[in-house]
Amino acid sequence: MRINAGKHKGRQLVAPKGKTTRPTSDMAREAIFNVLAHGVAGPQLIGARIADIFAGTGAIGLEALSRGADFATFVETAPAALKALVENIENLRETERTKVLKTSATQLGPPPGGAFDVVFLDPPYDQGLSQAALERLIEQGWLNDGAVVVVEVAAKEAMQPPGEFEVLKEKTYGAARAVFLKYRGDA
Repeated sequence: MRINAGKHKGRQLVAPKGKTTRPTSDMAREAIFNVLAHGVAGPQLIGARIADIFAGTGAIGLEALSRGADFATFVETAPAALKALVENIENLRETERTKVLKTSATQLGPPPGGAFDVVFLDPPYDQGLSQAALERLIEQGWLNDGAVVVVEVAAKEAMQPPGEFEVLKEKTYGAARAVFLKYRGDA
């Protein structure tokens, strides 16, 4: 697994052994960033504040930083994933532009440093966590109006976002489906 583009292009990322952490594949990550770069009615990554929720190794958030995002907050609870995440941040020398929160996505408090422009949400498949995490992001003020949220779920997993979100696009990548949402804070 490596960074696909930007200032860290080609740099390797570490991942914990076993199947408890399921990093988004290089190919799926590239496709997700292509959709973001070519306009899904959301902000560009350049200068954006992003959050990587259920971050695992941090591959998505670190890819966003490599492509020009200003700051990334990572949310993860699994000890092995946290160890890999911190190692990846340190290896890329991105400690100044990141914050790691060891907390559950469904129990988030207020966002550190303010709301986010782009949020990546990659919960364990088929556990219904995306809905609860999206609701928590709204309740705690994690989203700027117009923020784009990319939710990765299993290809056939049902996912009904709260009414404050507009579905912009859905793309299936093998066993995964990425759902691109736009947050409407005035809904």
